[in-house]
Amino acid sequence: MARQIDKIVLAYSGGLDTSIILKWLQETYGCEVVTFTADLGQGEELEPARAKAAMLGVKDIRIVDLREEFVRDFVFPMLRANTLYEGQYLLGSSIARPLIAKHLVAIARQIGADAVAHGSTGKGNDQVRFELAVNALDPSIKVIALWRQWNIRSRMQLLEYAEMHRIPVPKDKRGEAPFSMDANLLHTSTEGKILEDPAEVAPEYIYQRTVDPVDAPDTPETATIGFENGDPVSVNGKAMTPAALLTELNSFGGRHGVGRLDLVENRFIGMKSRGVYETPGGTILLAAHRGIESITLDRAAAHLKDEIMPRYAELIYNGFWFSPERDMLQALIDRSQDFVSGEVTVRLYKGSATVISRTSPCSLYSADLVTFEESAIAYDHHDAEGFIKLNGLRLRSWAARNGR
Repeated sequence: MARQIDKIVLAYSGGLDTSIILKWLQETYGCEVVTFTADLGQGEELEPARAKAAMLGVKDIRIVDLREEFVRDFVFPMLRANTLYEGQYLLGSSIARPLIAKHLVAIARQIGADAVAHGSTGKGNDQVRFELAVNALDPSIKVIALWRQWNIRSRMQLLEYAEMHRIPVPKDKRGEAPFSMDANLLHTSTEGKILEDPAEVAPEYIYQRTVDPVDAPDTPETATIGFENGDPVSVNGKAMTPAALLTELNSFGGRHGVGRLDLVENRFIGMKSRGVYETPGGTILLAAHRGIESITLDRAAAHLKDEIMPRYAELIYNGFWFSPERDMLQALIDRSQDFVSGEVTVRLYKGSATVISRTSPCSLYSADLVTFEESAIAYDHHDAEGFIKLNGLRLRSWAARNGR
C-alpha cells in the first residue's frame, strides 16, 4: 500500500519546470505543498518566485538567503583542495545541491512534512545528489522525484502542460523557451538546445557573466587576495565576508572574460553531456590559492593533496558530500591549511588569471637556499653527489640486469 503523504516541501526555483512540478504535486497528492527557494546568489530577483508560488495557491512560501553559508561552508572548503572534476570543472552546481538538501530536510522536520520533492530529471546528476544527501541527513523522509513518476517525457509536453494550467512560460532574449540553466554565486551553467551537439560552437548570447575575452579590456587589471588558513579573507587589502568576496571577484573576472569553460563531462549515471560554465571568481580563487600554497606547503604535503583531489572532486560531483569518506578527506585537507596564509596578486587579462606575486609570513621559500649567488646559508654542492648516487642505485641494478 502506498504511503500517505500529508505535506511536501518542494525545492522551488520559480522556473518553468518547478512551477509545473508544484501544480502536479498539488493535483496528484492533494496535500499541502510548501515551497523552498534558496538564495544562493543566482543574480535574479527572487520575489517573482514568491509571486508565482502564491499564484499557484501556496500558503507557506520559504525564501532563504544562504549566500554566506554557501560560500563559507561549501565553496571555501572545496577550494581548499583546489578541486576540479575531470581536471576542469569547478563544480558550481554539484556543491550547491547538498546545501539545498540540508535546508529541505531542516524545513521538513520543522513543519512535520512527510516528503521533499525536487525537479531534477531522470537523466541528470542532481537527482542523485539531492537524494543521497537526504538519505544521509534523514532517511525517514520520502523523496519525490517527479521525472521518474509522471508521464511527461519531453520539453514539448512540459509546455503543453503549462499552457493547459495557465502557468507562464519564460522566454529567452530571442523569444524562445530558455536553455536549461543553473546559477549561484560560484557559477552559471547552460545546457540543452544547440549545446547538445558538441560539434556546434556555443553562441555568444548564452554567456551571462563574462565578456568575450576577445572584447575584454586591452589593459590588464590586478587583484590581490589575502588568505588566512587556506581561506580568502580580503581583496586589495579590504576585508570581506565570504559571499561579498566572491561577488567582488566575479565582477573582476567577468569584465576580463575569466572563467569560461565549454566541457563534455562524464555524468555519474553513465552518459556524457556538454555544458557551458562561467566561474569567474572561482577561477581567480583557484589560481590564487595554488599561488599561496606554492610557498607555504611542504612538497610532499602539496603532492599528497594533488593525489587525493580527483577522488575528493568525484565524491562531490557524484553527490557524496555528506559521507564518511568525504569527511575524512576534508579533515586531511583542512589540516594542510594551517600555515596557508598571506597574499597573492593575480593579473587578469583577456580570459586569463595569472599569479604574478605571492608573500606569506609562513613561507617555506628561502632565497638564501635557492640563489645562484653566495648566500648566508651553507649549502655544500658536493652533498648532491651522494644524493644522486643513492637514488641511482636501483637504476644501476636494473640496467645491469637488462644488459645495458
